[in-house]
Amino acid sequence: MSVAPRHAGGDPLASTAPVLQAYDRLVRRRVAITISIAFLAVGMLFADMTTGPAGLSIVDVWKALTHAPGQDSTSVIVWQVRLPTALMALLVGTALSLAGAEMQTILDNPLASPFTLGVSAAASLGAALVIVLGIGLPFLPPGVLLTANAFVFAFGSVLLLQFMTGRSGGGPAMLVLFGIALVFTFQALLALVQFVASADALQQLVFWGMGSLARANWSTVSLLAAAVASVLPFSLAASWRLTALRLGEERARSYGIDVGRFRFVALLRISLLAATAVAFTGTIGFVGLVGPHIARLLIGEDHRFLLPASALTGAVMMSAASVASKSLVPGLLLPVGIVTSLVGLPVFFALLTRQSRRS
Repeated sequence: MSVAPRHAGGDPLASTAPVLQAYDRLVRRRVAITISIAFLAVGMLFADMTTGPAGLSIVDVWKALTHAPGQDSTSVIVWQVRLPTALMALLVGTALSLAGAEMQTILDNPLASPFTLGVSAAASLGAALVIVLGIGLPFLPPGVLLTANAFVFAFGSVLLLQFMTGRSGGGPAMLVLFGIALVFTFQALLALVQFVASADALQQLVFWGMGSLARANWSTVSLLAAAVASVLPFSLAASWRLTALRLGEERARSYGIDVGRFRFVALLRISLLAATAVAFTGTIGFVGLVGPHIARLLIGEDHRFLLPASALTGAVMMSAASVASKSLVPGLLLPVGIVTSLVGLPVFFALLTRQSRRS
């Protein structure tokens, strides 16, 4: 009885089955990690609402949120103070960390953040002109003048940066250099405004520069939520192009990606997120730098999962910073920007050390 010889190559599906199974396990792991970070963000939201001088428990917060009877005073505290502040922390962390993840990819620089290009310095200058000199956009009510001026200056700095880079024909390295130049320029102008400021105006300006969630209310939360909701779908839609760009510009061009145009559109998304967040809360550093790196360590470079994981990681970081700002010194509410800087500095030094060892 003769046996028909088998094909030398064997079944091609059988040879690729282990690879496909490994990929499926990797995808399931990334999905599970992203969902876990999302649950952690929700937990930090409730932790933020229970922290403060009123001393509310999680049961009190839940009853106030569900409008249980007999919770009138608690409902006022939760709905008018705690919930807007907690949501603002989540949204600011989401915006800054998502912007940081995109910036680190399009600039091919692991130390890039939304403030690398001068967005924060420009927003501070716009706010300083309103606080010290009363110079701002015309026909706007005083309640929104500071926020609007900070946003316009921050967004305008990115447009100026794009114009300068386009005229020079430079790539990511030139973009970063121009951004550093703008940072020093805006800081010099800010120092000039501070020099002529009165004592009261200078105190207000310094407090704004520390970063604070104290100005959070339902109108500012709604505006920032609208900015995040309008940018997030476009960021997720560009995830495969960001992953391709991570492999190098030549590889991305071979896939038919117009790298210059793609980088410009991504910078517009980044500036909208960062400028809106900074305009409402002041200067908050290191979240846009550290959040994406934590997500990258957990998820990897696949931007389909890295972008949402980065956004959620930033939300968790900001909520934790908000809780710490109300808990570190009893009876005193610290500016949240101080907390994020104290936590982010050691991580930043670790990233610098890691980068120098690689190079």
